[in-house]
Amino acid sequence: MTKIPGWKDKILFTPGPLTTSNTVKQAMLRDLGSRDIEFISTVQWIRDKLLELGGVSNKGYEAILMQGSGTFGIESVISSTTPDDGGWLVIVNGAYGHRLAQIVKTLNLQYEILKYAEDQVPVPQDVAEALDKNPDISNVGIVHCETSTGMFNPIEEIGVLVGKRRKVFFVDAMSSFGAVPIDIEKSKIDYLVSSANKCIEGVPGFSFIIANYNSLEKIKSFSRSIVLDLYAQWKGLEKNGQFRFTPPTHSILAFAQAIRELIEEGGVEGRAGRYIENYETLIRGMESMGFKTYLPKEARGYIITSFRYPESGFDFTAFIKSLGDKDIVIYPGKVSNADCFRIGNIGRIFKADVHNLLNAIKASVEELNISLS
Repeated sequence: MTKIPGWKDKILFTPGPLTTSNTVKQAMLRDLGSRDIEFISTVQWIRDKLLELGGVSNKGYEAILMQGSGTFGIESVISSTTPDDGGWLVIVNGAYGHRLAQIVKTLNLQYEILKYAEDQVPVPQDVAEALDKNPDISNVGIVHCETSTGMFNPIEEIGVLVGKRRKVFFVDAMSSFGAVPIDIEKSKIDYLVSSANKCIEGVPGFSFIIANYNSLEKIKSFSRSIVLDLYAQWKGLEKNGQFRFTPPTHSILAFAQAIRELIEEGGVEGRAGRYIENYETLIRGMESMGFKTYLPKEARGYIITSFRYPESGFDFTAFIKSLGDKDIVIYPGKVSNADCFRIGNIGRIFKADVHNLLNAIKASVEELNISLS
């Protein structure tokens, strides 16, 4: 695509990929060899900074980069950390919890699902009871920010109960790490997965895993994949700083710049502050127009928000096209029991961008004669 004067990207109010800064984009405008000393040093720097952002530097944790999207990282953990005689308890209250369960099932692993409605917060004591009833369960998995609704799940309370029972605790923090404070150590998290193109505001190309060292040392022979072998990936990075297979070099260079910008913004807390301001501005504006959220206030997180369709005659295809014509991108819903659409509050967007979004939505409502009464 040839750039023309005045051209700009549409603003992505999505859960990822996200709007990125110009400096993150510019960081990709280099060709760097995967075995180049500078590239290897960059990978090590990223690994160190991820542990700092997670609050676990020098606390017995490792950061491992895995080529592919966030789901690749999830499947890497599931396929690499389950013993032959083990099984999973998967806590599900949305589409991404179901994805965890689907991966476990496809790998032909033993599993149980602790299922909740999509607007219901998982109950930690239910997890404890499920584990006590089935001592063969070895691993427990949950999504932190269930991106289908925007709900934050109580990973710390659940993690403490899982840790007491000496089970492996896996957290999909895809849409939260980098902008939502997570006490990895206190939550007894053995494996946490996130992605380059979420709250750290990089571009797609790889995921990363923050793993407890003692847990890693136990999984040498567990992997059910060559490419997604988490233990082998870790050992390879430790041995010579290199990926076992071709790494996404440009994405990694962009990610290093994105981490620098996150640190400059004040780290996790600083980025959380901007996203919370985006979220609060969005909610006030949408509610003033008459839109209703899917989740009640007490259950909502500030990463992404699901809004219910207006009750009569709402054409989402026409609505999303109208917004696209105004250089605004939102996402369709992922809730099974209600018609919704989703608006993300993350990426390189600010309060002024949210006001632009609200103005575009108001104009589209008028153009399409959408009734919000």
